Amino acid sequence: MQELSLNVLDIAQNSIRAGASLTTIRITERRADHFMEISVSDNGCGMSEEQVAHVMDPFFTTRTTRKVGLGVPLFRMSAEATGGSFSIQSKLGEGTVTTASYDTSHLDMLPLGDMTATIVSLISVNPDLDFLYIRTVDGESFTLDTRELREVLDGVPLNTPDVLMFITNMINENTAELTAADAGTKQAD
Repeated sequence: MQELSLNVLDIAQNSIRAGASLTTIRITERRADHFMEISVSDNGCGMSEEQVAHVMDPFFTTRTTRKVGLGVPLFRMSAEATGGSFSIQSKLGEGTVTTASYDTSHLDMLPLGDMTATIVSLISVNPDLDFLYIRTVDGESFTLDTRELREVLDGVPLNTPDVLMFITNMINENTAELTAADAGTKQAD
């Protein structure tokens, strides 16, 4: 995969297949430390210790439509190629947490990519599931929580075009504010 947002999409889809009703995607950056961590957690069915051990193997998959599962091994490889780390913690009946950390100054660091498209795609295809997206850069963060949106929208489906456009704009505006080159270019609230 050429950008990390596609890895996030793949891991989040694994969460959905595992029966998760809530998937949390957390991206934390500390630019001065050249550090980024991506975490995808869910409340799905979880995995046994044996399954966790096998999930790193590209020739192991729980899917019946294909014989290989490259998503987790590629995500792991993207982190470890930068000198970062990768872990999966899971408990049957409780869910799974997949975490990748990166040295963003490393030559092999992939671009984060279009996280807005990833989040909006997940919501548009799964309007009855909940997603929590937390983006933190240098200690400042914003949160998109579909549970809060659902409450405000009072029955309007999340995959309505106007709602998806609002979500897109919200993520883009907040991301631009967080990733501004320096604090002086951040917009005032």
